[in-house]
Amino acid sequence: MQFNKYLKAAAFALLAGHMAAGMANDNEWPTRAVKIVVPFSAGSATDLITRQLAHNLGIKFKQPFIVENKPGGSAGIGSVAVARAPADGYTLLMTGPASMVTNKFTVKNLSYNPDKFEKVALVAYTPNVLLTNKDQPFKTLAEMIQYAKAHPGVLTYASFGAGTTSHIAGEMLKQMAGVDIVHVPYKGAGDAIPALIAGHVSMYFDTIMTALPQVKSGRLISLGLSTSKRSDMAKSIPTIAEQNYPAYDIAPWYGIAAPQGTPKHIVNQLNLAINEALDTPDFKAKLQGTGAEAMGGSVQDFEQFIAREMPKTEAIIAAAGLKP
Repeated sequence: MQFNKYLKAAAFALLAGHMAAGMANDNEWPTRAVKIVVPFSAGSATDLITRQLAHNLGIKFKQPFIVENKPGGSAGIGSVAVARAPADGYTLLMTGPASMVTNKFTVKNLSYNPDKFEKVALVAYTPNVLLTNKDQPFKTLAEMIQYAKAHPGVLTYASFGAGTTSHIAGEMLKQMAGVDIVHVPYKGAGDAIPALIAGHVSMYFDTIMTALPQVKSGRLISLGLSTSKRSDMAKSIPTIAEQNYPAYDIAPWYGIAAPQGTPKHIVNQLNLAINEALDTPDFKAKLQGTGAEAMGGSVQDFEQFIAREMPKTEAIIAAAGLKP
């Protein structure tokens, strides 16, 4: 009997040791490579910003952070892949307006729930630039609006995809200015810019990173920035807001999300590391090189940001009459 008592005590001690070791192993993250899915093509602004962040996180956590591009479906393909991935901290999503907000109102039978992702951290935002070519009968935003009012339904604007910020930016301007301009969606800047230069469309809302080289070369003309303040990357380009539309403010933003149920200690570690990266001069300089502005903040800040974006985006989409 005494022997059995000691045997049971030893067994319980061994079991407790295994449980403690298991808990320690669970908290040891990451112990292998972490994948960040980008739901857009390589070379896009989202891709470049993600690769810069992945480099910094790899140094911080001493494990590779690998970027995997899964473009298509208005960011839906990559978003679905992450939503269905194990919630273990080894698959993350570089998300944005399309995958986290707009798809909810523009995609019928959406195969993932944007609300179910764990919000990790906001990373940055990038102004859009409204571009036109030299052959259009206008050279400023005011002249474009005047022409559009005199010729309803004649002008067109391209975007880098239906439901993207580029698309919503055009709808917002149409509503504020009271003009009728036709939307023409493209797959990205690689298709839209040649179409604009060739005159197949009248205008195009593009990210500042890919827009500026075209403006500096003289091939395209900038009519205004989509953000409420001017960009340090292009201080000479006025905002649309300062050109008689003070409430105009919209831009692509980037944030890291994870599958629902990802452990809080992993989410918190990532949030802290991302904020640390955003505060380093090197990463700030790399962001500015793409025209992006750092955001950052807590998990709660990200959640509140999404909560504000939802009704605003839904109202624009409803007013535009866009259907899923």
